[in-house]
Amino acid sequence: MEQLLDRCAGLDVHKETVVACVQVAKPTMRRETRTFRTVTSDLLKLRDWLEQEGVTHAAMESTGVYWRPVWHVLDGVCELVLANARDVKNVPGRKTDVKDAEWLANLLAHGMVPKSFVPPQTIQDLRDLTRTRKQLSREIGQHVQRIQKVLEEANIKLESFLSDIMGESGRRVLDAICSGTRSLRHGTARKVRRRAGDLSQW
Repeated sequence: MEQLLDRCAGLDVHKETVVACVQVAKPTMRRETRTFRTVTSDLLKLRDWLEQEGVTHAAMESTGVYWRPVWHVLDGVCELVLANARDVKNVPGRKTDVKDAEWLANLLAHGMVPKSFVPPQTIQDLRDLTRTRKQLSREIGQHVQRIQKVLEEANIKLESFLSDIMGESGRRVLDAICSGTRSLRHGTARKVRRRAGDLSQW
């Protein structure tokens, strides 16, 4: 099988370590494997080593979120390839981190590592923000449901008088209930008073 890349690397990324195998085809075929910690100082050493070896391409598996810091440090040093684990599955047999790194390097050298799409950093940041917003919105909904449940259990029919119990008027009513106030005197809650009257009736 034809080898397409002369200088490439396979990176077996874990939570605390990165096992890197550099494969060089010319002038003579050789491989060298080193293990680095995933702290920034060691990732910078990995970057320097790949630069010294003239590595043009490096492949790693998309393992959880562990690949992200490695990707950020190496971005711009060489062309990075993010591979799906099922596309680079090793042959059956006893596996080690070193063998996995060598396997990735060899597959990459022969052009056999399909690329997974990695969006630009701005898009990644936007995705993180939208995920966070979605999660916070879901949590807000859950907390509102808990408040509604507590009110129902106490036979307080606040939803019958307010369309949004977490709106300005709703919050003032909740504050009044929590503080033991039996009537509402704030101007923004006049409509609630007219419809609901004394809080003690709830």
